[in-house]
Amino acid sequence: MLREKFRSDRTSRFTESVIREMTRLAIPAGAVNLAQGFPDFPAPDHIKKAAIEAIMAEHNQYPITWGIKPLREAIAQKYLLHHGLTLDPEREITVVCGSTEGMVATLLGTMNEGDEVITFEPYYENYHPDLQLCGATRRLITLHAPDWTFDREEMRKAFNKRTKAVIINTPNNPTGRVFSRSDLEFIAQLCQEYDALCITDEIYEHIVYEGSVHVPVMTIPGMRERAVIVNSMSKTYSVTGWRVGWVIAAPDLTDTIRKVHDFLTVGAATPLQHAGVLALNQPDEFYTELAGHYKGRRDKLMRLLTVAGFRCFKPYGAYYIMTDISGFGFSDDTSFVRNLINNIGVAAVPGSSFFSGNGHGNQMVRFCFCKKYETLEEAGNRLLKLSK
Repeated sequence: MLREKFRSDRTSRFTESVIREMTRLAIPAGAVNLAQGFPDFPAPDHIKKAAIEAIMAEHNQYPITWGIKPLREAIAQKYLLHHGLTLDPEREITVVCGSTEGMVATLLGTMNEGDEVITFEPYYENYHPDLQLCGATRRLITLHAPDWTFDREEMRKAFNKRTKAVIINTPNNPTGRVFSRSDLEFIAQLCQEYDALCITDEIYEHIVYEGSVHVPVMTIPGMRERAVIVNSMSKTYSVTGWRVGWVIAAPDLTDTIRKVHDFLTVGAATPLQHAGVLALNQPDEFYTELAGHYKGRRDKLMRLLTVAGFRCFKPYGAYYIMTDISGFGFSDDTSFVRNLINNIGVAAVPGSSFFSGNGHGNQMVRFCFCKKYETLEEAGNRLLKLSK
């Protein structure tokens, strides 16, 4: 009874992260971790060296809460060079503790109880509890396999006078879908028609394949004042544990987001922000090579999964592969994944954790390929035991 008394209604409505749970289960089982999306290869040496030098230079105290000026200027310069987007580092950029905090701060700063937010399903698992924490209601639009397209008429019908925002994750986790300019223009038109925000999680922006192009929705005509970009160093620079991200928004939106950010975390780690200045000033070749390296890993894991009996949905962005497991004869994805961890020695994520329920995704599993080739090869060898 005492435990119930001290548990808030907010937290009782959602569970712990399934993705992070799979990592915890993988460790004692000695399983190859293809569940959680972090690299098992080293971060770039020059970026690590910059962090060490910043610590030794005594950049170890509180920063300005919305980020050190050199990093905000580096972010602005990067968006100008890569997307032709002119930003004011003083009034439109907030450095946060990773994109996770960036999304929470944005939603807490802009949503009220009862507001509706449109999200795409399957979705990154954090979005649902984020919306519950700020009292908003989600409306789901289905991304249909195998190419993860959505029905535009379904989306048009989802908009109404209570619609406050749309959340788009592109390139998408878990599907690897890269939203086209045509998709974004359609969504932008609806946002303008219904006076709604468009909040985009663009953390995989440089990890795209086969000519796919990442387009920030903020660059679509009419969206400069009603779009919010959430991004981070984590995936592009292979430093998922640094927790340095940023939120880009028009000045009035930035003001309210900064208020929430200030009281949530005060600021991201100061020396890592200084290292971020160097990281964001990489030449174009860095990003081209990044996508090329991940394409090789994607192709490698897709071959291994196919040989092991999985049906793969080919991703065109990010570093995950959604798979169909119906050929293995398991009743659901959770029992399949637990068998995979305990008896096969490979960790993956149950597909249902990316869906709202009602059995959706219970014959799907997500694997990540941001791993060394040796790691992928070892996982492939273990997965061959499935056929036995």
